[in-house]
Amino acid sequence: MSIPVITVGPAQEAVVGGLEGLHGPVTVVRRCSELAELMAACQSGLAMAAVVAEGCGELTTTLVDRLGAVGVSIVALTDDPAEVRRLHAIGVVVAASGIEPSALAARISEAVGREHARGRLGAGQDAGFADAGGGPLLMPAPEAVEDSPEGSGQVFAVWGPIGSPGRTLLAVNLAAELAAEGKSVILVDADSYGASVSAVLGLLDEAAGLAQACRLADQGMLDASALKAAATPVFTKEGSFRVLTGTTRADRWTELRAGALSQVLERAKDVSDVVVVDTGFCLESDEELSFDTMAPRRNAATLRTLEVADVVFAVGAADAIGVPRLVRGLADLQAAVPQASLRVVLNKVKRAAVGHAPKQQLAEAWDRYGPGLAIDAYLPADPVACDAALLSGSVLLETAPESDLRIAIANLVCAPAQQKRNSFGRSTRAVRLLKR
Repeated sequence: MSIPVITVGPAQEAVVGGLEGLHGPVTVVRRCSELAELMAACQSGLAMAAVVAEGCGELTTTLVDRLGAVGVSIVALTDDPAEVRRLHAIGVVVAASGIEPSALAARISEAVGREHARGRLGAGQDAGFADAGGGPLLMPAPEAVEDSPEGSGQVFAVWGPIGSPGRTLLAVNLAAELAAEGKSVILVDADSYGASVSAVLGLLDEAAGLAQACRLADQGMLDASALKAAATPVFTKEGSFRVLTGTTRADRWTELRAGALSQVLERAKDVSDVVVVDTGFCLESDEELSFDTMAPRRNAATLRTLEVADVVFAVGAADAIGVPRLVRGLADLQAAVPQASLRVVLNKVKRAAVGHAPKQQLAEAWDRYGPGLAIDAYLPADPVACDAALLSGSVLLETAPESDLRIAIANLVCAPAQQKRNSFGRSTRAVRLLKR
């Protein structure tokens, strides 16, 4: 297989001459003076690999994603140990600057062969950039870092269709309940349309912790301590968790690039038992201008989160508008992320919106018109408890620990022992009421 290569950097002459002298499958088809020129050449489909002989410091996760989206592997030449670690972290193949031409050709062939084996054209991952063909550009997974094994934590994504079905309410209280169970938890606000976790928890949101973490990840500089520094601690009477707050304005969505967010979630899994992500509602992947194939995707943060999530909680409002929206949204979700492990949650269950015996009515309607997925939980409407929590900038565990809504959310994720404790708390309340 012939491997066309583009090189960049003033010190490329020895590289080009050495590769050409081999007369092998690796062929240099263009020499570029800077990365911007290399990007333009790669976008045209001219090469399968790029050798960065100088200027490795300009390589970022976003740039690696852009080249990966058009099928180009990167091999960087550097002798700096710190730079080697950074480049490995953002998915770049690294070789010594004085590497022999035959060894360099082997590294190029290895990088291209690995990406081909990963199935770039069918991996199902959204690269986070627009596609002139209308469908999502698919990119390979980043190269694994040898000294950074994959984290053991789980990712819980909370998604729901348009119309305020209760995504943030569920995400915030899931994080609080998991923390109360003794787990280390990081809550991430990845809603690129209307981030609201900081407002719900009464936090100052000037920092935009997730954007900070994504910037560090883009540079390959996000380690455990940097992630913890970007996250804001939240304390409850039963435990504590950390929050990566969302963007402060909707127009800052470009800071949440898919590649950088992937790195943030992987690092969060390294330092916590559970990562709870509040996502946006929109699943469209072709809303950008079709002629700009390198434009970022506004919904890439949501799509990437759903792709990597271990469990997706799909929440919808239990009324005549919310249920049809959830049914249609689940069909879109399964089409966009077919591998998603879904748990369906109906929120705001009440007689006034559904009729007598609301759970039975909803179950019968779901069996008749639903997408074939079971309903995992019915969350009762409790505007009084929700308003009290919002007013105090707290969670239901603090303001309404014995409410049916709080207990229903806890039972979604808590162990049987925790569920028994919740049931005991509710019966104790009943005894007190009887004594009155």
